[in-house]
Amino acid sequence: MISHTLLTLLFLLSTDPTLANNTDKFITHKNQKIMTLDQSAYSFPALGDSFLNHETYEELVQSINKKVFEKPKNATINKQGKIVQGEVGYELDEELFRAEFYQLYFTGGKTELEVPRKVIYPKVDSELLASIRTQQIGRYETYFNKHNEERTHNMKLATKAINNHVIFPKETFSFNEVVGKRTEEKGYLPAPVIVKGELTEGIGGGICQVSSTLYNAVDQAGAKIVQRYSHSKSVQYVPPGRDATVSWYGPDFVFKNIHNQPLLIQAKVVGGTLSITIHSSEVIYYKPRKVPDAPNELPKEIEIG
Repeated sequence: MISHTLLTLLFLLSTDPTLANNTDKFITHKNQKIMTLDQSAYSFPALGDSFLNHETYEELVQSINKKVFEKPKNATINKQGKIVQGEVGYELDEELFRAEFYQLYFTGGKTELEVPRKVIYPKVDSELLASIRTQQIGRYETYFNKHNEERTHNMKLATKAINNHVIFPKETFSFNEVVGKRTEEKGYLPAPVIVKGELTEGIGGGICQVSSTLYNAVDQAGAKIVQRYSHSKSVQYVPPGRDATVSWYGPDFVFKNIHNQPLLIQAKVVGGTLSITIHSSEVIYYKPRKVPDAPNELPKEIEIG
């Protein structure tokens, strides 16, 4: 493979450096100018425009990639149970961009560079999703007071975040990583939480019921529990010792898919019921575990966690 330095020299030998004039040169994306190329910004001052500064060039590449990057979208299952096809994403084709950038930089004949991109395919396509939704291998339901609006709202946000998530064989699932930081900017509301053994108001109260319900569902499905912590006080929505407390700056709930097939999480809130099911393909080999059912009575005191 030709090195950057050798490729630069080849261009220098094959073109007249005097052609690299001061005419404005542009980098465009979707026929829109996104950057004016200042040759002096990518050259060594002592050597002139004929020598490319690869450090500033790499900064340019990173900057352009941020402008043109489009994240792919995985296939999902909608509320009606139908598969919604995924969408491809795009990122900068760095190899092709380098070749075209050198032509733009070292010659005077070309003044515009349309950013070349390459396709990023979604990790989960509709075909894969169809194959791993066929068998339910874990299910757990917990109950709550739907009239507690703030807590219910937080639970719905976290449930939406984990719904349709696919964990491939040998992959781990981190609740904090998938759900993300619980902030007001993301729509989370204050609700009762336990902090260092004390009951207090905190942004995102109610999230632990989602993580606890998920824990019981994946435990039933035979996943390997990598990290789980219980609250310092008992909670009402799961049996004693069956909870999984989470906090952005503290405990996380993590499990690993040790099976030979991907796992699919389906999660929803209907009325005062939080339901999480784990699905996979018909050829999965797993050993289900027995887990105790959740209490089916609404809490008589304030809900926490």
